[in-house]
Amino acid sequence: MNAEASKGSSKKSLGKRVVERVFPKVPNFFVLLAEQSAVVGDTAGLLVEYMGSSSPEVAKKITEAEYEGDRIKVQNLTLLNEAFSTPIDREDLHRAIINLDEIINSCKTIVVEMDADLLGLKADKHCIEMAAYLKEGAESIAQGYGRLGTDPKAGRADADKAEKAVKKFTRSYRRALAELFQDNDFHNIFRRKEIYTQLSHAALRMNVCNSTLLDIVVKLT
Repeated sequence: MNAEASKGSSKKSLGKRVVERVFPKVPNFFVLLAEQSAVVGDTAGLLVEYMGSSSPEVAKKITEAEYEGDRIKVQNLTLLNEAFSTPIDREDLHRAIINLDEIINSCKTIVVEMDADLLGLKADKHCIEMAAYLKEGAESIAQGYGRLGTDPKAGRADADKAEKAVKKFTRSYRRALAELFQDNDFHNIFRRKEIYTQLSHAALRMNVCNSTLLDIVVKLT
């Protein structure tokens, strides 16, 4: 390379560095949300599997998913805090990142509390049914967030599916409580209600994630 070419390359490199400093590259938050929501969908699927098997191996996978969820949450929050600009409102991004992770945390809490060392519970028909609705909703949310970067308008249909799943969960939760309180075993009532409550917390977080998804879809379309 001759001196003139080297000089031109140097100037170009310097100019590029200045532009990047003044206008830093914006992280692809659409991809980041798709990645995080996919972990949520996978974890909800593992919860259904655990409810049907009480398998320690599946419980371990849920714990590992929770660690991965925490890693992604921290990564996404850091990128959000450092981002010069965002393609979505920062508040919406923050809500989505936090509440997607909380769904994963709830799944882990449910499994930990059902363990023999704590409550020592096996899943009943209501736990299995509620977990199935969580899975249905989480997978719909994951699909919706996954579309934001390419076809956000289609995300509305996914949000509608997730909303229906939440409604079905709520009906199942109420039936579970009504049946539980007919039991005369107060020890069983206490233990079962704790698990039902944790499942309800997961559904609540899922509902927040879905509302955020709808907010983002409206703003993008």
